[in-house]
Amino acid sequence: MPTRKSITDILVPTILISLSSSLVNADTAVTPMKIYAQAPLHSNTLSTELRSAFAMQEDSVELFATGTIASVWAHSDSFNLDYYQNQVITGAQWQLTPKVKAELKYQYSYAGNNGLDSFVHGFHDFFGIGQNGRDEVENDRFNISVPKYGVEINDFEGETLSSALHSYLEYQVFSNQHNAISLGASLYFNHVNSGSFKRDSFEQGLQANYSFSYEKHALFSTVGVTFRDNNAADNIPYKNSTFAFSAGYGYAITPSHHIVTSYHIYEGSVDDGEDYSEPSNEFVLGYRYLLEKASFELSVIENAVNMDNSTDIAFTFGVRYVL
Repeated sequence: MPTRKSITDILVPTILISLSSSLVNADTAVTPMKIYAQAPLHSNTLSTELRSAFAMQEDSVELFATGTIASVWAHSDSFNLDYYQNQVITGAQWQLTPKVKAELKYQYSYAGNNGLDSFVHGFHDFFGIGQNGRDEVENDRFNISVPKYGVEINDFEGETLSSALHSYLEYQVFSNQHNAISLGASLYFNHVNSGSFKRDSFEQGLQANYSFSYEKHALFSTVGVTFRDNNAADNIPYKNSTFAFSAGYGYAITPSHHIVTSYHIYEGSVDDGEDYSEPSNEFVLGYRYLLEKASFELSVIENAVNMDNSTDIAFTFGVRYVL
């Protein structure tokens, strides 16, 4: 007499076989995490991004979306910044020809309560790091004070910080099995039509990328320059251009599990000899899980060196899908 199989007996092996197939077919090439600068004056302007100089498969299209929550605390004699910022980016990149890659994306940043203050306080206490005045004010505030330039913005929760369209075009000038070099150009248009951060800005960027890949290991580096819109902020003396440098390392633990770390240095945007004229430094640690066509990313972004001109901490979750 034939034995009847339960639906579990049928589905479980099928799911396991499908998942195994996806993992085997996952692309093992390690690339930088999809993140964006989080220092206050860089996260809402055009910033150089760390990119891989290697080409994608010809005619391929990658769709992506990221969401970032960040806590900003910058405290000095000349300014005070204490607020949360949240950022959503969605877009696509295309491998137009074997050497030409293009990207188009939209960025929306807003001030919203993400509750990170309590986490930051606990983190600093646990590791014995000074609070730098955090414990002297209430949590979950939205205040920006720069008396030197007459800037006083309070209680701006819910307001738009930036609403920007980015475009990027890259040309690969050299590649072999293990090395690649590419040059890229960016255009950026930001339009905020109301609120405390109402403004229009148009900025441009150039960058050079070098990547190295060998078996499970990958190195990537980028150097770039951004040409600033001096009208982006009233009364604040922005530099006409700023430089940036980023470098990273990635390791494929398995075809479906990648660890990626990177370090980013952004030249200070303000030309006044204060903290915001000094470079912002950000360290990134990320994990990527890959399936056959999709990947999921989680990154932690932490400031370094100068604690008064960058975001305290930020978390980015990303999804990428190759058509």
